[in-house]
Amino acid sequence: MEFGERVKAVRTGAGLTQEQFASRLGVTRQAVSNWENGRNLPDIEVVIAISQTFGVSLDELILGGEDMTRTTGEQNDMVDKLIRDGSEGRWMRMSLTMSIVGAVLIVVAAVLAVVAENSVSYVDASGMLHEDFWLVPVSYACAAAGVLVVLANFVAQLRRRKRLTGSYGPLGR
Repeated sequence: MEFGERVKAVRTGAGLTQEQFASRLGVTRQAVSNWENGRNLPDIEVVIAISQTFGVSLDELILGGEDMTRTTGEQNDMVDKLIRDGSEGRWMRMSLTMSIVGAVLIVVAAVLAVVAENSVSYVDASGMLHEDFWLVPVSYACAAAGVLVVLANFVAQLRRRKRLTGSYGPLGR
């Protein structure tokens, strides 16, 4: 039994129309129809809501209960989607984190450069020079590190795009 058939079985078992089922889950009737007809699959949050709302285990809903161990080469579209979505979510969080870290390093470098430019150096009464000499090299190091992080993130995104699509063009689904 495919995922759409399992959703339909849960809905009809609860004695609900597609409209009522959709209303309880906070989605549209068209979304439910698309799930049941195999045109689309719901997000993991909706799958969890179906499980909790209608008292169906996630194993039964996603994997099909008794035929969870498939001996044939048959693929379970919902399992594939969940794996792909989880991987994509982790990738997006890591990419966002790298972008933020790179941007913060570049901003820190700019702030340090401004502070170094505006800092006062002076010679005290004993002839000792007081200067914030460390600001300039630290500023350069932060700028270089920030640029490297942003560049590494960009290259990683290009490599991922090439692996997923076979080209460096936009990702298409």
